[in-house]
Amino acid sequence: MKPASPLSINLASAPFRAERARNAALGAACVLAVISLAILATLIRGESQRASVLHSQIGALEARLLSVQREQARAQSVLAKPENADVFSQSVFLNELIARRAVSWSRVFDDLQTVIPYNVRLVSVRLPQAAPSESASTNHLQLDMVVGSDRQEAVVELLKRLEESPLFGYAVLLNQQPPTQNEPLYRYRISVAYVQKF
Repeated sequence: MKPASPLSINLASAPFRAERARNAALGAACVLAVISLAILATLIRGESQRASVLHSQIGALEARLLSVQREQARAQSVLAKPENADVFSQSVFLNELIARRAVSWSRVFDDLQTVIPYNVRLVSVRLPQAAPSESASTNHLQLDMVVGSDRQEAVVELLKRLEESPLFGYAVLLNQQPPTQNEPLYRYRISVAYVQKF
């Protein structure tokens, strides 16, 4: 009688597969995830350090602002005393005089000549009363002028030129008057910002 031959039994529930490539891809994905996490952690740490520097700078600026506000309150309390009111009003008056004397009217007329159309006539120009806070050292002025023209379109052209010029700013038409028997021109009162180049 022949001996029984050994049985070969495959106990695996699924046939053999090559999983080495899949494991390598998963490993590479895990390495990329760890590197991305490290980069994000570094960026977050850097942003938090910048935020703390900004907070400290803001704190220093707020402390400086409080100090300046205290100094301003002290100065205003001194100026508010009745015995100092005359000195304050006189200094405001003198500063306004200095500001007005610093204006070169020939330069004003030269600059206006570059923007006024040929069919618009400059009737008058003046500096309105300056605000007390306006510094005499600044060259930013507000001109109040009256112009005349027989055509309304010419004044519209003047307003456009004023706003396009680097020497003048936004122009506001304050009022207008129709022609009369004594004055055959339309009259327009215009307020415009003006920067005098020295």
